[in-house]
Amino acid sequence: MAQPVVAAVLFAATGLTPVTAESPNAERIEDLYWFVSFWAALVLLAVAVPLTIFVIRYRSRGSDRTVEGPQIHGSTRLEIAWTLVPVAILLFVVAFTFYKLPGITLEDEAQAGDLRIRVEGRQFYWQYRYPNGVIAIDRLVAPQDRLVLLEITAPESDVNHSYWVPGVGGKFDAIPGRTTETAFQAREVGVFEGQCAEFCGIQHAAMLAEIEVKPADEFDSWLDQQAQAQEAGTSDLGEQIYVGACSKCHGPEGEGLIGPGFTGAALADPDAVAEVVRNGRGRMPAVGEEWEDFQMEALTDYLRERFPEESS
Repeated sequence: MAQPVVAAVLFAATGLTPVTAESPNAERIEDLYWFVSFWAALVLLAVAVPLTIFVIRYRSRGSDRTVEGPQIHGSTRLEIAWTLVPVAILLFVVAFTFYKLPGITLEDEAQAGDLRIRVEGRQFYWQYRYPNGVIAIDRLVAPQDRLVLLEITAPESDVNHSYWVPGVGGKFDAIPGRTTETAFQAREVGVFEGQCAEFCGIQHAAMLAEIEVKPADEFDSWLDQQAQAQEAGTSDLGEQIYVGACSKCHGPEGEGLIGPGFTGAALADPDAVAEVVRNGRGRMPAVGEEWEDFQMEALTDYLRERFPEESS
């Protein structure tokens, strides 16, 4: 196809080409990108090349600055052409865009029984809630070749975020108190990287997102194991929470990057930790507002294990 060739030549050196699409809706976005890029490049060349030729060919060549060039009056045919051709290109691009748009969310393909996951944007991490109650932080695990529906939102006390994993779909806002729905169907196993695309605060750049796609049978086993482990309190949820919701401000070793370091006996008191995490303090947002008790227990247990000296 001409579109990928032209766009690749123009943008490869600057890293502006899209990532490989691994879901039908992401493929439609990629098609739109190449299509619009092709026509944009064509218009750029149609304007820039003649302009450059005219600048070189009809330069002053040492003439006095007061000397006027030949007075050339308009051409009706030329003026009609440079009006109708851009209009035709614009209509062509608009028609192709509206043809591709309906399939970008994949919502129309949803059926009863499809996997539905709630995605919550919070300062400064993503929280995923599966239908069986399993919680995951920052990394969503999904089955290969199955339709996965995402309900994207944010707590009413939070700020706007934007969920974007370009390999499997477009950007969708996480607006406090509202729900935006989209879906994807990953064809390949792997990890697809994304990020929050809406400036949401001082640690916005650290609000990354990942989607790990597993074979369907492996995903089913993983989800069952996670449900059992989180119910028994033996999962790695505490570590996920610490890495995703705590370390981005307090540091991987609790050394204090933006927030204070983890020192003193406060970490040994689950109630004190819960008070700060659920309600916030000073410039720290309420990162754990509306957390369930097992999430808070997972975090406090992990903190006591991770920082035994500081919490003793």
